Amino acid sequence: MSHANPSDQELKALLASSTTIAIIGASSNPEKPSHGVMQKLQRAGYRVIPVNPREGEVLGERSYPSLIDVPERIDIVDVFRRAEDAPAIADEAVTLGAKALWLQTGIVSEEAAARAHAGGLMVMMDVCIGATHARLRIPPKMKSATEPA
Repeated sequence: MSHANPSDQELKALLASSTTIAIIGASSNPEKPSHGVMQKLQRAGYRVIPVNPREGEVLGERSYPSLIDVPERIDIVDVFRRAEDAPAIADEAVTLGAKALWLQTGIVSEEAAARAHAGGLMVMMDVCIGATHARLRIPPKMKSATEPA
């Protein structure tokens, strides 16, 4: 059975309840789609963590060489890598206890989807998280009183 993306209602609930997103393949190059999506998600109030062994920092955030190296809880693992890399990333997302695996536009991996589903994750495939966030009109995250502005 092939993967079917969650409903808009499920996606709204996921995006509204999530606070931390790891972007696999994040880039400091403003020409790359991952850069623009990371910027959009930051502006929407998410904590966005770049994961790329070739980057030291992206948009003011320390970049980690791999998902397993990220020292904090991750809600959504957003993937900007080739489809053949996705199954191993899905395994790491399951290991870390993420809520969802999100494969960006153009990335399709039934194997990654199956592994993530088996680990209890919601899976989006071949869809941009930034465009989905805008389409569903998810309100920006509000900073808590204890967080610095």
